[in-house]
Amino acid sequence: MRIKSIAVAALACMMTTGAQSQTLLNETPQQKEQRMEWFQDAKLGVFIHWGIYSVRGVAESWSFYNKYLSYDEYMSQLNGFTAKNYNPEEWAELIKESGAQYTVFTSKHHDGVSMWDTKANDLSVVKKSPAGRDLLTPFANAARKQGLKLGIYYSLLDWSNNDYPHESRTSMRYQVKDDPARWQRFLDFNNKQLTELNQQYKPDLYWFDGDWDFDSKTWKAKELATMLRKFNPNVVLNSRIQGYGDYETPEQGVPVSRPNSPWWELCMTMNDNWGYVPTDSNYKSPNMLLRTFVDCISNGGNLLLDIGPKEDGTIPEEQIAVLKEFGRWTKKHSEAIYGTRAGIPHGHVMAYTALNKTQDILYLYLPYKPQGPIAIKGLKNKVNRTWVVGNGAMLETKVIGKLYWSQVPGMLYIDVPEQVLDPEITVIALLLDGKIDLYSEAGQVITSN
Repeated sequence: MRIKSIAVAALACMMTTGAQSQTLLNETPQQKEQRMEWFQDAKLGVFIHWGIYSVRGVAESWSFYNKYLSYDEYMSQLNGFTAKNYNPEEWAELIKESGAQYTVFTSKHHDGVSMWDTKANDLSVVKKSPAGRDLLTPFANAARKQGLKLGIYYSLLDWSNNDYPHESRTSMRYQVKDDPARWQRFLDFNNKQLTELNQQYKPDLYWFDGDWDFDSKTWKAKELATMLRKFNPNVVLNSRIQGYGDYETPEQGVPVSRPNSPWWELCMTMNDNWGYVPTDSNYKSPNMLLRTFVDCISNGGNLLLDIGPKEDGTIPEEQIAVLKEFGRWTKKHSEAIYGTRAGIPHGHVMAYTALNKTQDILYLYLPYKPQGPIAIKGLKNKVNRTWVVGNGAMLETKVIGKLYWSQVPGMLYIDVPEQVLDPEITVIALLLDGKIDLYSEAGQVITSN
C-alpha cells in the first residue's frame, strides 16, 4: 500500500507541475546549449555493465529473453553474486585516470534486478543475493569525489515484472490495449524507482534503454521527461525515451556521416559483450579504440566506453590495460580533446580533425606514421604557429602552389619528424590568424595569366 500511495503521489506531482516542467522542456536553443555544454565538452565517458549476468558470464538479460536458458536458471545467478572484492573507490580512480569526465552505472538492466536498495519491490542484489548491500550508492559517492559527472542507466522495460506485457521473445503476458490499468501499474512502478534514483542520487545524466516496444504516448514519455526535469532542470537525457531525450546514441559502430544532432555519443564495448563474459577474448586493441575515440571527436561526439566487471567486483585486466592506455594518451593530449568541437569536412586532409571553441586552432590526429609531409588543401588562413600537442616541438609549414591572382589556396605542407610521433596517435595543432576559413569549391580554370 505504501508503494502504491507514493507512486500515486509522484504522478499527482507531475500533473500539478506540468506547466512549469513544460517550460523547461521548451527551453530556448541557448538554454539547451548551456545545459548540454558539460556533456559536449566531456568527450569521454565510461559505461559500467555489472549485474548477476556476470556470475556465469552470459548475455545480460537477453539470454533468458531469447530462451538460450530458462528464466529460473538465469535468475539462479543471484545466488552466486557476491561483490566480495568490490572497491568503488578504485573503480572511480581508474575511470578518472582514463581521462573520462563522466561515468554511467547500470542501476537495473532488462532482467529487473536492481543494484540499489529499491523499495519498489524485492528484486535487488541487496535483498536477493549474497552481496546483500547497495552497490550503487558507494560508487556514486566515489565518482563524485573524483569530480566525475554521474550517469545512471535504467531499463524502461522489465522482463521480470508481471505487469510488463512482454515476457520473452515468443510470449506475451497481455496487450496494453486490453488491460490499460495493468500497464499503468507498471508505469507507476517505473516512476517509483526513478523517484528513488532522483532523490538519492540526483544524477547528471539518465541513460535509458528498452523503449522500443511502445511509442511515446504509451510510455508517457513526455510526462516522464517532465518529472525528471522537475527534480533536476539540468539533467541530461539520452535519446532512448521516444523523442524526449537530448542526444543521439549510436551503438557499437561509429557513424559514417556526422549525426544531425550537435550532441551525440557512441557507446561501445571493448570486446564483443557489454557484461563480463570470460570466453570473450576478442578485445579491440588500445589503438583501435583510440582511433574510434578520435573519430568521435572529429565528428563532434563522445565515446562511452564500456567495462564489464566480474561478479566479485574486480575489473578484468584487459579492460584495466585499455583504460590506463587511454589515460596516458588523454593526459598527454588533453588540450586537443576536452572542449573541442567537430573538425573540418572530409577531403581537406588525410587525418581526423577537430577545432577549439573559437575555431582558430585546428587539430590533426594522425593514427599512422606519415610517409612524407602532411598536406592540407583549401585552408585560406595564415598559420601563425604549428606544434606537436603534448610534446611541444614546433613544426615547419610551407605553402606550395598559391598564385596571387587565384582565389584557390595553395597546399599547406607540414613536416612531422619521426621522433615526435606518439606510439598510438600523434596530434598536431595549427594556430590560425582567425576563425578557420576554408575553400571547398571545385577549383578554377585558368583563362588568363
